[in-house]
Amino acid sequence: MSLYLDASAIVPILFAEPSSAALDSYLSATTERLVVGDLAAVEVGSAVGRLVRMGLLTRDGAAAVFEEFDAWRATATVGVDIQSADFGLAILFVRHFELGLRAPDALHVAVCRRDGHRLVTLDRRLVAAARALGVEVDCPG
Repeated sequence: MSLYLDASAIVPILFAEPSSAALDSYLSATTERLVVGDLAAVEVGSAVGRLVRMGLLTRDGAAAVFEEFDAWRATATVGVDIQSADFGLAILFVRHFELGLRAPDALHVAVCRRDGHRLVTLDRRLVAAARALGVEVDCPG
């Protein structure tokens, strides 16, 4: 099985956060293939941009983070494409209002369900929703 990382499981790789040590330990202990899709890359870019807008990271610092992220993604992970059918499944998932899924999270779950990936996320709400939708999930933080 492959491990599909969402942005919440990638950002602590790039920035020291309280969950970084647990995530590093989890990833170091696995021999599973790591999957990072373009959607997660967009979300990581958004998180870095937010830090720049808040004045917590310089543009040069952001460029260094992107360089590190791109190199890690190219050498340590494989990509995955979102397919048309994933959007259809995500539409169904967001209509389960009790799960509280946002559109990007619904797409992550749809891709995992389609390909049989185990979702790795630090988002506890997403953990519960993914499990309810039959997707294996780990929350290492």
